Amino acid sequence: MSPPVFWVDEVPRAGESVLVTGPEGRHAVTVTRLKVGESVVLGDGRGTTVAGTVSEVSGKDRLTVRAGQVEFVARPTPIVTIVQALPKAERSELAVDLMTEAGVDVIVPWQAARSIARWSGVKAAKGVEKWRTVAATAAKQARRPWIPEVRELSTTIDVRELCGRVHAAGGVVAMLHEDGATPFGAVDFRGAPEVVLVIGPEGGLTDEEVADLSALGARSVVLGPEVLRTAAAGAVALGALGAVTDRWARRR
Repeated sequence: MSPPVFWVDEVPRAGESVLVTGPEGRHAVTVTRLKVGESVVLGDGRGTTVAGTVSEVSGKDRLTVRAGQVEFVARPTPIVTIVQALPKAERSELAVDLMTEAGVDVIVPWQAARSIARWSGVKAAKGVEKWRTVAATAAKQARRPWIPEVRELSTTIDVRELCGRVHAAGGVVAMLHEDGATPFGAVDFRGAPEVVLVIGPEGGLTDEEVADLSALGARSVVLGPEVLRTAAAGAVALGALGAVTDRWARRR
């Protein structure tokens, strides 16, 4: 069984010892029940990890880890940003979890026209923070050295700016749409510095949204014969993208 992963602010150098405390320390001590001599992996969520050994456990949320070999893993290419229209509440966290496990780099929560969930003010701040927590937990479970960036809630104006910028820089912007004219597999993603996947809410993208983003260089694509729930679409698209690019090349 692989050693458990825990996030720290800064990964120690080989031979150094670091105190893991707070929520990560509490989970390690009270949930995982780590003991002295057991192996762990510490990561900063920004590509750097270190294999270590527990040298001391104290209290309910404190353990000391002695660092071994440090490793840095670069982000896979192309960078993938998913613009995720806000799903229904019960599927919101599932969407983030699945996207993270499938390898997304950036997640942009989007208040689309047909989004049933409506975020604003304090609710928006809490929603974004919850998505960030889910992303960090899912990255740990997937043993990813990178935690996806979860950006602030975006309006359609923000999404337009993002898509236009990426397209102008030579990236690929694809809207997943059941009536898309282009099969996902027919899009040439190779060589693109960044890919943006736009996923609509349960009711789908509006004609206005499709036309608006198409005018900025986005392509309307169909992922397959089945109509996927919004919570699963991102993960399935990432799997398809991994199969046609080098993103799945092992870097360890």
